[in-house]
Amino acid sequence: MTSLTDAPRIGLGMPRVPGVRGRLKDIPVPGHKRVLLAAPRGYCAGVDRAVIAVEKAIEHYGAPVYVRKQIVHNIHVVTELEAQGAIFVDEVDEVPEGAHIVFSAHGVSPAVVNAAADRGLHAIDATCPLVTKVHREAVRFARDDFEILLIGHEGHEEVEGTAGEAPDHVTLVGSPDEVANIEVRDPDKVVWLSQTTLSVDETMETVRRLRERFPNLQDPPSDDICYATQNRQVAIKKVAQDADLVIVVGSANSSNSVRLVEVRPRVRREGRLPRRLRERGQAGVARRGRDGRRDERGIRARRARPRAARRARRRRLWRRRRGEDG
Repeated sequence: MTSLTDAPRIGLGMPRVPGVRGRLKDIPVPGHKRVLLAAPRGYCAGVDRAVIAVEKAIEHYGAPVYVRKQIVHNIHVVTELEAQGAIFVDEVDEVPEGAHIVFSAHGVSPAVVNAAADRGLHAIDATCPLVTKVHREAVRFARDDFEILLIGHEGHEEVEGTAGEAPDHVTLVGSPDEVANIEVRDPDKVVWLSQTTLSVDETMETVRRLRERFPNLQDPPSDDICYATQNRQVAIKKVAQDADLVIVVGSANSSNSVRLVEVRPRVRREGRLPRRLRERGQAGVARRGRDGRRDERGIRARRARPRAARRARRRRLWRRRRGEDG
């Protein structure tokens, strides 16, 4: 396998930073029906970087370019890249020897890197830089013989990649309720790390309970939860205060999308997570309304949702409202 340092360099350019958006304005319309758009929304820099990496690889090397797992958890993005010549696989042994493979934004374990090397694959690492930071923290704390309590969801690619950096030192903590059953070798050498796409509220509750059990629990050097994940959770809390129905535009396998729907019940509004524009409601969860009224709707796009999909959602919503109004 061509090493990540020796491989030919492909200029990715600067991430496409979303434009500055003004504050939401209360604009009266007939019938007092409004669609509120949360801000910020859409792509984060890490997702944008990963998508550009696949596009540039196809442009530079030609199709097909293989991608391990979904480059980001969004079926709209995956479908667009497939049309350009990307082939998504579950494991590296599905890739022809000597081909080019992109590691997704969620990161991979050293075992996956080694498996790609054994097949002579040319690897392109599109791991989000924040995920890479968490990997390096895991390696460093394991080297110092710390027990690492990794807060995250079992089976998620990011968690598998981080845990794979130090499998003998990592214990997965899936929720606050699991804390009571955690056992460690040395309670004085314990540190917590987290998946980058978690609910901030739930993660802090998990940390609080861990610290009750292990008072000498150390914190990571800096926040592990992505800044884009955090500010979008704050945004949905704000918009939900004024909305009767909150629609999170994203995919059901997206940790970010599901966390946004989970954040919403804490402010007592109805939340829905449509998987595709034509499959609205199939993945709906945690539905609660306000006095049965449905006059105000908030739309929240998770951090890997394309702008075109959000516009299509808004058009569909307004067509539906006009039909209801006769």
